[in-house]
Amino acid sequence: MTSEMSRRDLLRTGAVGGLGIAIVGSVGAIAGPAAEAGTLAAAGYGALAADPAGLLALPRGFSYKIVAEAGKTLLETGEPTPSDADGTACFRGRDGFVLVNNHEIGGGEPYPVPALPGLTYDPGARGGTTNIEVDRHGNRIREYVSVAGTHNNCAGGVTPWGTWLTCEETEQRAGGAYQKDHGYVFEVDPFDRNANRGPVPLKFLGRYSHEAVAVDPHTSAIYLTEDASGPNGLYYRWTPPHRFHGRKGALRALALSAGGDNAGSLQAMSCFKGGKHIADLSEATRPGTRYKVTWVDVPDPQAATVSVRKQFTAGQVTSSRKLEGAWWSDGGAYFVASYARDDDGSVNEHDGQVWFYDPRSETVTLKTIFGVNPDPGKDTDYDGPDNITVSPYGGLILAEDGEGVQHLVGVTGKGTAYPMARNDGNDSEFTGPTFSQDGKILFANIQTPGYVFAITGPWRRPSDGGGPHH
Repeated sequence: MTSEMSRRDLLRTGAVGGLGIAIVGSVGAIAGPAAEAGTLAAAGYGALAADPAGLLALPRGFSYKIVAEAGKTLLETGEPTPSDADGTACFRGRDGFVLVNNHEIGGGEPYPVPALPGLTYDPGARGGTTNIEVDRHGNRIREYVSVAGTHNNCAGGVTPWGTWLTCEETEQRAGGAYQKDHGYVFEVDPFDRNANRGPVPLKFLGRYSHEAVAVDPHTSAIYLTEDASGPNGLYYRWTPPHRFHGRKGALRALALSAGGDNAGSLQAMSCFKGGKHIADLSEATRPGTRYKVTWVDVPDPQAATVSVRKQFTAGQVTSSRKLEGAWWSDGGAYFVASYARDDDGSVNEHDGQVWFYDPRSETVTLKTIFGVNPDPGKDTDYDGPDNITVSPYGGLILAEDGEGVQHLVGVTGKGTAYPMARNDGNDSEFTGPTFSQDGKILFANIQTPGYVFAITGPWRRPSDGGGPHH
């Protein structure tokens, strides 16, 4: 995540307890309100063991390999691996897997994505994506540029047809070094580099500070988060035009068609509890809180003169500070609100929410909430969830981007939070958790100085622990 103001730059205001989480049953069968539950001892895969190399602490029996390292491993062209690995997707390849790795490069990072001919959108922008081929054990085979010349590629999302949507978290206009406007989504093919030539912005998805997307495999509707403030960001739905069929190349063809800049319908979410409009998702403080959803058309998706989130009047839409990761599973879209504070316009303070949008009932339900973390330096407290993935072994894996100690945080199906990994090298955020298709490898990144890891071990359904940990 990169935004107008880093979370670590904000002063903490108050403390309403540590981690508060409630998930009942499997992630796919959470229903009704439940009491908040704290972190339990020996939950997940057990206590973390410090890493002798000082990089990545993992539960006993687990190990990691460094797949890529910014500035040290090399692309196939000989340039160094770019900085700031962020959102990541994994696809099954012929002899293993292919990762598509975002690089959240805004301008000052030491290692840009090389601006290769044919693969570069804007020569003045230094971000983009690289593809990393690994074998079935997670050993790196090769890495190469898939898209270049994009700006601040943060997260994104996988499509049902086997591509990656990479998101620019920016509203940068053309001018100075930048030859084109930015703030778009681009599609990346993990296997066919020719399909990525001449990168095409999917302008119908709007121009704003995109964070992540989740795609409905049945309708090809795309759900999008916005990481922004002043005012806070919105949650969006893009509905494709009639007779659109999602497949490789279809989004690009739509973007290039007549009227493609505004093809389909881009709308912002508006939530209600009974007849009461919900101004901000931070109004929800208890897991199980459910809101009815309606959708409001975006007047100008291209934000020609006014940012998209500023085009609505009071009471029209529902906002949230720090809308972050997204993942499609269980027939709907999970998405994350990283934190909220009084001084950013939020109604209540928290250190993270996980929501689930159900397109069948047109509702959003609060699945998980983190109370304000009173001690970010404490290893058993977590805050600031960002990227998200659903584990094949049950529950969720969240990438922590908070203050103090940084973790990959697991949440079991019954609501127990547990540490999956800890950054032993510095306080940089985790990004891009994603499992291999066979479930044997969890890929994840530490953004600075820039590592991509392959984590393996005795995977199983994580334990809910044996009792409260104090």
